[in-house]
Amino acid sequence: MRTDTEMMNLIVQIAESLRVEAVALSGSRAGIHSLKDEFQDYDVVYIVENLNDLLNDLSWLDQFGNILISQHNVVEHRRLYLMLFEDGNRIDLTLCPKERIQEWVDSEADFRVLKDDKGLFDSYIPSPKRYWTAPPTEAEFAASCNEFWWVSSYVVKAIRRNQLIYATDHLYGICQQELLKVLAWKVASDRGTVDIGKNYKYLFQYLPAEQEKEFSALLNLSSIEKVSQSFFATMKLFDCEAQSLAQKMGFDYDQEVAVKMMTYAEEKLSNH
Repeated sequence: MRTDTEMMNLIVQIAESLRVEAVALSGSRAGIHSLKDEFQDYDVVYIVENLNDLLNDLSWLDQFGNILISQHNVVEHRRLYLMLFEDGNRIDLTLCPKERIQEWVDSEADFRVLKDDKGLFDSYIPSPKRYWTAPPTEAEFAASCNEFWWVSSYVVKAIRRNQLIYATDHLYGICQQELLKVLAWKVASDRGTVDIGKNYKYLFQYLPAEQEKEFSALLNLSSIEKVSQSFFATMKLFDCEAQSLAQKMGFDYDQEVAVKMMTYAEEKLSNH
C-alpha cells in the first residue's frame, strides 16, 4: 500500500501535469480529530480553468494507479471521481470550475490547501463548525420529540405488517437519529458547542462507555423480533434522555404524549 507521503506527492504531481489551478484536501484527512487508519479516503479537489478539457479524455485518471472499482457522479457544477485502488488506497477526486470554488467550500466542513500558486483560496474560509452541535432551543427540542413520537407510529405499523425494511428504515433512519440528536444536545448542555462529527461519529467520545454500549445494543435489527425489541428499548431510552435534558434546560416535555405512544405500541404489538 502506498504511503501517505507517496499519495500526497502523486496528487500534487498529477495536478501540476494537468495545469490545475489549485488543489485542496478535505474530509477526514483534513480534520484534527479523525481516526487515522488505512481506510481514510483522500478527499481532493482540483480547481480547474476549463472543466471540459479534462472531461473529454479521462485517461489521465489512470496515473493515480490501478483502479479496483470507481464511481462517477455529478454534483451541481462539479464532477466527482471516486476511485478505490488495488493497493487499498482511495481517492475521492472532485473537479471544480474556478468560478465555483464557493460551491465546493460550502459543501466541506474543513479543508487544507495543497497547491494554490494564484491564491484562489485566499478569500475562502473553511467551516470546521459544520458538524458542531450547540444546546437546543426549546422549539428545536419540542420538534425533535414530536418527530420521534410521531414516527414511532410508523414503526408500530411496519412491525405489525412484518415489513422489516420499512420498520428498520423508520426506526434507525428517523427515531434513533432523533435519539442521537438528544444525546448530542445532552453533551452540548454540559460543554457548550461541541464537534460531534459527521453522522455523530465523535458523539460517544464525550459520553460514558456504558452509554455507547446501551445505544449499540439497539442496533440489532436483523429480524422483526429484534426490531421490536430495539423499538421498545429505543422509546424507553429516548423518554429518559428527553426528560433529563428538558429538566436541565428548563424546557417543557410532553410526558403525556410519550406515555400514550408507548402504551399504543404495547397494545398494538403485545400479541405480535
